[in-house]
Amino acid sequence: MPNNEKNILNRLYFVAGGMFLFALLIAVKLIDIQFIEGDAYRALAAKNTTKNVVIPANRGNVYADDGSLLASSVPKYEIRFDAVTVNKKDFDENLVPLSKEMSKMFGKPASYYQNILRKARSNKNRYLLIAKRLGYSDYIRVKKMPLFRKGPNRGGFIAESSTVREHPMGKIAERLVGNEDRNTPGHYSVGLEGAYHEQLSGKEGRRLKQKISKGRWKPVYDENQVEPQDGHDVISTINVNMQDIAHHALLKQLEEYQADHGSVIVMEVATGEIKAVANLGKSRNGGYYERLNYAVGESSEPGSTFKTIALTVALEHKVLDTATVVDTEKGSVRMYGRSISDSKRGGYGEISAAKALEVSSNIGFARMIDGAYKDDPKKFTDQIKKWNLHQKIGIPIMGEGEPVIPEEGDALWSKNALPSISYGYNLQMTPLQILTFYNAIANNGTMVKPHFIKEIRSWNKQVEVFKPEVLIPKIASQTTINKIQEVLKNIVLRGTGKSLYSENFSMAGKTGTARIEYGNLELWLKDKKYVSSFAGYFPAENPKYSCIVVIHKPSATKGYYGADVTGPVFKRIAQKIYTDSPLRAEVAAVDLIDQATKNDFESYYKKAQQRSVKIPDVKGMAGMDAVALLENLGLRVHLKGNGTVRHQSLNTGEKIKEGQEIILHLS
Repeated sequence: MPNNEKNILNRLYFVAGGMFLFALLIAVKLIDIQFIEGDAYRALAAKNTTKNVVIPANRGNVYADDGSLLASSVPKYEIRFDAVTVNKKDFDENLVPLSKEMSKMFGKPASYYQNILRKARSNKNRYLLIAKRLGYSDYIRVKKMPLFRKGPNRGGFIAESSTVREHPMGKIAERLVGNEDRNTPGHYSVGLEGAYHEQLSGKEGRRLKQKISKGRWKPVYDENQVEPQDGHDVISTINVNMQDIAHHALLKQLEEYQADHGSVIVMEVATGEIKAVANLGKSRNGGYYERLNYAVGESSEPGSTFKTIALTVALEHKVLDTATVVDTEKGSVRMYGRSISDSKRGGYGEISAAKALEVSSNIGFARMIDGAYKDDPKKFTDQIKKWNLHQKIGIPIMGEGEPVIPEEGDALWSKNALPSISYGYNLQMTPLQILTFYNAIANNGTMVKPHFIKEIRSWNKQVEVFKPEVLIPKIASQTTINKIQEVLKNIVLRGTGKSLYSENFSMAGKTGTARIEYGNLELWLKDKKYVSSFAGYFPAENPKYSCIVVIHKPSATKGYYGADVTGPVFKRIAQKIYTDSPLRAEVAAVDLIDQATKNDFESYYKKAQQRSVKIPDVKGMAGMDAVALLENLGLRVHLKGNGTVRHQSLNTGEKIKEGQEIILHLS
């Protein structure tokens, strides 16, 4: 064989060997991928083409006692514009008409929108913000505008939806209802939202999605798919009318007295149901808003409202009677090196124990309680402990203030401690804790636990019902209770609360005025600040509601006594709840509109919760309630007027069409 042929043959063998070796390596690698590393590669491929997506659960609603919405989740939309995907012809033809429509809807000149759209086009902005937090009806309106109606590709229309929590009552009762934590989306820690977060939040689901193109995913069947479980609804004890009355009565007084902050609680005597809680604090600009839950969380020296508790202890122990005489001298005495004074110049002289409470004599109480218990102060503080006033009530709302009731042996204790406690100093309690005791007096001695929730529901089924809880069946003998009730009634009739007296409506209660920084006279003289309060119940006979009003730091130049600052708030609330004819007329009007719905909570609730493909009957519902219900069903809602729904443009029972418009005429 010639050398050339031999060389060629050797080369062929070499190439063939190389190809065989390469094929062998490929085969080995394939075997490695298939049987050794196969699971890892398959997982990687699945990761890039499939993903598990969280399906959020619908958060439950918070309702008032009549079914009115206090908090609800509604869809909101953010609109953006992709200026790159739109071709030049479509952009130029639609720029002017689109800008005009945006001007009509959002208020700025059409030229403004032309400029920002042109700038986005030249800068190749693919994510220009157009609007945010739009309701469903406004989202549909924007979607139908020139250019945007061409969709995401030809029209550059981008819409991103999210669910937000809304309060139909606005800022009223905001701290009680609770808000989403600013720094932790989806988490609630305050108010009813925080207390019942677990019940309201439900359980999220999971769904498998497969990638079908760049940025586009579609759901695929997965036997491990988990459907979300919607949150339960919470039916509170709050009454929207009483809440509105309490809020505005407190606001009016805070503004008039230029106070720092204040709170109001209205409780149903027999059940302990909280019907209203208002908390208002001053903002930097001088206005007032629901700053903190003072009613539940703020412990402070109660001042003279504690005298009722002190007298109840003494009467129950029979160490004195309402007729027991005490010498208050000329309005100023010294006890254990400390000066004690009464508000009346010249003093009250010798007065009865009942009169001492009626006129709120500090000297009278200091002498009576110290005289009866100085040798055994523990007997006095032990009785307070029997009523659990040294402990938190134990409500589910986060942030209840810690009461402070010192006793012999504590760091706060001294010879002055007992006299100071007798008239409301050297101890701390929250407004809710004080009201719980006054409510027990109104309830003939039965102390019930304050509660904020009637029941928890899932759709139309009861999950949990909250019944009245008795903390102490009888705090004192009926004789003691009767005597305290009589004195509290006389306080309004002829005592410190006589300016609240009305011939047509009876009230009972106790005024309170406490000096802030009481223990440091020098500091207090530099900046005289007070806490004014009034605690009581109404009507005086067969009480229906108890109420406490506390206002911190009213302007000393305008007034600071409880009778002047907080008493009028109490009176205004009591009279509006029970005797205000416009309120009765409003209730009557609502009943006439839809008596069966408004008076039958079960029917109302079933309607509000119904998820249907048909138009519901919303006549008689509050306008904001109707909007939340209908928008969640995919309807565009337009309101005309204010108040409750008198007429709806779409008939009940009609099939719902996505984006369909419904006009509600309100009362």
